[in-house]
Order: sequence, then structure tokens, then C-alpha cells
Amino acid sequence: MVVVLGTRPEIVKLGPVINALGARAVVVHTGQHWDAGLSDVFLEQLQVPAPERSLGIGGGTRGEQLGQAVSLLDAAFAELDPAAVVVQGDTTSALAGGLAANAREVPLVHVEAGLRSFDRAMPEEHNRVVVDQLADLCLAPTEASRQHLLASGVPDDRIEVTGNTVVDALAALLPDAPARQALLHDRGLEPEGYVLSTFHRPENVDDPDRLGAVLEQLAALPLPVVLPVHPRLRARADASGLGPTLDVLRVVPPLDYVAFLGLLAECALVVSDSGGVQEELSVVKRPGLVVRRSTERPEVLGTFTELVEPGPAIGVAAAPLLRDPGAVHRRLATLPSPYGDGHAGPRSAAAVLALLARRRPV
Repeated sequence: MVVVLGTRPEIVKLGPVINALGARAVVVHTGQHWDAGLSDVFLEQLQVPAPERSLGIGGGTRGEQLGQAVSLLDAAFAELDPAAVVVQGDTTSALAGGLAANAREVPLVHVEAGLRSFDRAMPEEHNRVVVDQLADLCLAPTEASRQHLLASGVPDDRIEVTGNTVVDALAALLPDAPARQALLHDRGLEPEGYVLSTFHRPENVDDPDRLGAVLEQLAALPLPVVLPVHPRLRARADASGLGPTLDVLRVVPPLDYVAFLGLLAECALVVSDSGGVQEELSVVKRPGLVVRRSTERPEVLGTFTELVEPGPAIGVAAAPLLRDPGAVHRRLATLPSPYGDGHAGPRSAAAVLALLARRRPV
């Protein structure tokens, strides 16, 4: 079977499924996010085999990427003749994989199905809804996701609740306490003595006013802010005249997954617009401010995360969380993650193989 991925979060989420499928899985990388250093290290750390095909669709508009990816995946599927196609989440790569599998009448499996933000301004919402409807098997991470699928007309026999594979990935790769201390020491950081921040979503990065409001609030926080910066964010900040504000922060190059998890597990607070970080916080028991209009991960709202708008709301929400970070972390440590037990990868692989057994009895 073919596993289609194209972004670093997809490598993280699909890595445990690929590992559980073993030699049955052939990886095709669309190239939606492709810089050799980062993609290669993510594949290596998640023990994902080198892609059988790398399609190189990076760049261009969303529509151009989608059209090119569907065409190239169609050609790849014609050659590889997969028994099934597995995609994850809500990316352009996931939608392209779903459309190409549908065109070839190949069974489609959607990992992390059923998430909903109910925000039609979010391109990812359209992607995930379409892929859910195309999928022959929807692997829902939570019971809430299963209910969303049922409400959208997906039959119960096409749904399996597996947990979220991010828990598997994090359990395998989170550095131990001595390794985390070394990681902090090398960066001149103290446990619970810094804020970790990431921003990449167009609603924040591509809007100079929103980006300026975010950076201004980060700079005003009472602890150092570690901000891994992708070249795209740097370019947007410089083009908007926000470079000096960005430079007040502890800017670092993009991090590999192991280093990021180490910093995540020892920080005082996270301020981010990432989807996956919201899930990871529930495993490492840290609080997060989610700077977005909406979220498709309500399971952690009010416990590990809080949804805030750019601007003064960031500082207001951060203040009580930074007053006594240790107390906040001890409280969160008593709360279970809603995303499962760390066995979502094997559970997902078993569901895929069961689907194929039903369709192609031996």
C-alpha cells in the first residue's frame, strides 16, 4: 500500500502507522514541505523509510500544488498499483492523495479523520471534510471526532477510533530528563524559565497587523521567548518592517522533532498557532495559548490550551500562567491526555489490514 505524505507534521503522525505496517508500506512524498535538512531528519528520527517517490510540488499557489500533486500521484499509483492509499490530516497532500486514490478506485484510509473547526475561512477545514467523505476507512483519534463523522453522514462501519498517533511518536522520541537538561544548557535556558513559540499559519504570518500584534506581545512577556523561525516567517516580518521586533526574541533556526519536544517538555508556556502542538501539550503537561480564530482540537480547550486573538489578549492570558509555572504544571500533570494510550499506530495498521482483508479475501 502507498502512504502519501508531504509535510513534517504528516511524517510525525504517519511515522507510527508506517512502522506498524512495516514492509507493506511504500512512502510517496509530495514535496509540499521539502527542505532536505529538515525533511530528512524528520524521516530519520521517526524511522520512516526513504520515499519511493518524491514528487517535488513545493511552491506555487494552493490550487497549482493541488492540481500538480493529483496528476503526479495518479501516475505514481498507476505504476505502484497500491492495494490502498493512506493519507493523514488536512493538508493539500492529503486531499491530493484522496482525489488521486478515488480517481483510480483505490481504497482510501484517512488517519486523523473527523476533526472539525467549523471555520470555513480555514482551508484545512475544506480539505479534511472532503477527505473524510472520500475515505473508505476513517481513523478517528477521539470519540468526538467519531461523532463529527457520523453527523456528516459517514457510516459507522467506515469509522474506527484509534487514538492519536502523535502520542506514539512523542513517547518514542521525547528526550529523557538528562538529555533535556543538556539541550537547555546548550541554549542557555532554565527549566520553566522560558516561553516556546511557533507561528506559521497564513492567518497570522501573512497579515502584517496580526503578525505585528503577536510579535509585540511576545516581546513583552516576562520570560525569554524561544521562537524557531522558518525563512518564510523571517521574510514576512522583514517585508512588513517587523524585523526589529522579531530580533528582540530568542530567534533560533527550525528545530528537528527531538529537540523541539525537549524544549516543549521543559518550557513554562507555549504560544503558538500550531495544531499538532495543542495535542503534544496534553502529553508533556504544559499550558498553551492558541493564537487562532478557531481550533479543530476542542478536547484540550480549558485544560491544556486557551484560544486567544492576537494582541493584548496574549499578555492577559499569559500572566496567570507565568506567575507560578510550577504550580500550573503540577496541576496539568494530574490530567490525562484525551488522545489515547500511545498505541494508535498499531491499532491503525490493524484497521487498514482488516479493511483489505474484507475487500480482498485471501
